[in-house]
Amino acid sequence: MGTQESDEQARGTGRRALLGAAVLGAGGAVLGLSGTARAAGDGYGGGGVKSLPKPTIIGHRGASGYRPEHTLAAYQLALDMGAHIVEAGDLVPTKDGHLVCRHEPEIGGTTDVADHPEFAGRKTTKLLDGVATTGWFTEDFTLAELKTLRAIERIPGNRPHNTLYNGRWEIPTFEEVLRWQEEQTRKRGKQVWIYPELKHPTYFRKLGLGLEERIAKALRKHGKHKWNSPVIVQSFEPTSIQRLHKLIDNPLVVLLSGASTRPYDFVDSGDPRTVADLIKPAGLREIASYAQGIGPTLDLIIPRDASGRLTTPTTLVADAHKVGLVLHPWTLRNENPFLPADFRKGTDADAYGDVFGAYKAYFATGIDGVFTDHPDTGLLAREDFVNG
Repeated sequence: MGTQESDEQARGTGRRALLGAAVLGAGGAVLGLSGTARAAGDGYGGGGVKSLPKPTIIGHRGASGYRPEHTLAAYQLALDMGAHIVEAGDLVPTKDGHLVCRHEPEIGGTTDVADHPEFAGRKTTKLLDGVATTGWFTEDFTLAELKTLRAIERIPGNRPHNTLYNGRWEIPTFEEVLRWQEEQTRKRGKQVWIYPELKHPTYFRKLGLGLEERIAKALRKHGKHKWNSPVIVQSFEPTSIQRLHKLIDNPLVVLLSGASTRPYDFVDSGDPRTVADLIKPAGLREIASYAQGIGPTLDLIIPRDASGRLTTPTTLVADAHKVGLVLHPWTLRNENPFLPADFRKGTDADAYGDVFGAYKAYFATGIDGVFTDHPDTGLLAREDFVNG
């Protein structure tokens, strides 16, 4: 999920503890999944997105609390931990038109490109959604060139332990993700779900690298373009989701940042509406005409006061449910700097806080699921909530 995540600017270092082998080995029963594995291809009852377990635990860019994000290793670990869905792919294009999985088109912070002297001349400054951004951009590289790079930890100040894995894994393509999904579904005997995001679609369309047609072509190639296909597609730009609505039948989700922000496609077209307008009943009814869900920032579910503490929940969950939309807000993380002030422990910026308390507060609002960097923690919190 996108540039809009201002909480990711917090500093500090992250400590983590993986679940022990006994918990991981226990599979669905311990981690809150349905009891026995269903036949491959069935999904969760074959009923599309609304048949997913609730609350749904979505591995944000994989298990990105433990591995460099958007690598097959991070996706694999999220599955091994029991995540119901893996956000496999923030999708951006290469110069030669392939979709690859990176947090942003600028890859200086997520790959070792700066260590490649042959690409030193590619460093440049571009206007990305109106913001001057300096670095290396996927659209200036062929796929073959990107495959010579390796992923690194994006927020080493918060997660120094993840730097252990810097340089180990390459950038996956969306095609590779779809094949991985099929392989894992066969191996596990139950349908694996993914949740790709289209990044900066207006920006890329102006470069002649339209994202919607490319993802639609890939999904159709693999027979995953239907209403009950195990692929949910999301974007921060409502017009991108409207375009996808005409190309594929997959469940679609409109991502929503802070209430005062405007989606960039609105900025570009002169649409004066903000996210605050989109989450009013009329805005939600409009979204429900072409999408099945919304992905709001957690602050739209429960705002924070000036000190960073949670206040009273809004009516967004009830309002969205009234028009048939599911809500998958973002993003819960274990580390103190990313938690509401109520749930931070001590003054250590690198410590884990009371994330279980935070999960309980958000689950109590009736959300349908949540994105998390730490799927193991999310699944244990879900188990606590469900068993109440």
